[in-house]
Amino acid sequence: MVFIPLAIFITVVLLISAFFIVKQQTAAIIERFGKFHSIRQSGLHLKIPLVDRIAGKLSLKIQQLDVIVETKTLDDVFVRLKVSVQYKVIKDKVYDAFYKLDYPHDQITSYVFDVVRAEVPKMKLDDVFVKKDDIAIAVKSELNDAMMEYGYDIIKTLVTDIDPDAQVKAAMNRINASEREKIAAQYEGDAQRILIVEKAKAEAESKRLQGQGIADQRREIARGLEESVEVLNKVGINSQEASALIVVTQHYDTLQSIGEETNSNLILLPNSPQAGSDMLNNMVASFTASNQIGEAMKRAKNKKKDDTE
Repeated sequence: MVFIPLAIFITVVLLISAFFIVKQQTAAIIERFGKFHSIRQSGLHLKIPLVDRIAGKLSLKIQQLDVIVETKTLDDVFVRLKVSVQYKVIKDKVYDAFYKLDYPHDQITSYVFDVVRAEVPKMKLDDVFVKKDDIAIAVKSELNDAMMEYGYDIIKTLVTDIDPDAQVKAAMNRINASEREKIAAQYEGDAQRILIVEKAKAEAESKRLQGQGIADQRREIARGLEESVEVLNKVGINSQEASALIVVTQHYDTLQSIGEETNSNLILLPNSPQAGSDMLNNMVASFTASNQIGEAMKRAKNKKKDDTE
């Protein structure tokens, strides 16, 4: 009587173990007596207890493997590249993926190392940064040819990081900084040159306008003097006396202007009370002597001409 409940219990356990569930995007490999029997996809399935067993399960999702490879470039710079490989098991080749390849990660890693160390030594460091897509394409092509046989499809390969030696990076940063400083110095030099040219143009224009102003001022002064002489001639003062009188008047105007400036340091010499009178007498005498000399030279020239005739 004791064996009946035990037999029922064992039967229930066996019936329960006969059913199994395979998750979505997963494939289960069933073996019967140690030999491959079938592949079960997602859903509820039945197997023969003690005869069939689940040998393993493979994910059909896209997976990613990151491989870090250290190698040397054409210009003898050691660099570390991080290559990301995205792959998945081909649904129709689950058998090959499970039975032909035991460690797919190690296999993929070996091919990545082989391709990267064959391609990068052909390039200079700068070209490695520029042509990283070419490296990724070469890795994908090599992996596809090799892994397709084992039931793996290489979706995409990416070179996600390029890390040169620390000293090389520091040198590259210094070179970049020097280039930028050189460009900045060129721009500053151009700006200073433009400022100097514009300043020179402004000064030239200022001098031109200043000279034109002085010329206009002197022209107006001459016109004023001419008018003053004409007025004095009308009241019986000859040209010499009129010129002397105008100069004396300007002298006193200058003294008056100096007196109006409280902080002026200008000293006008001579500046005695009789300076104006002396100046007038001297100028009249000078003009008179000049006229006499001119008339004497004119008479001598006319006499010489008469004697020649």
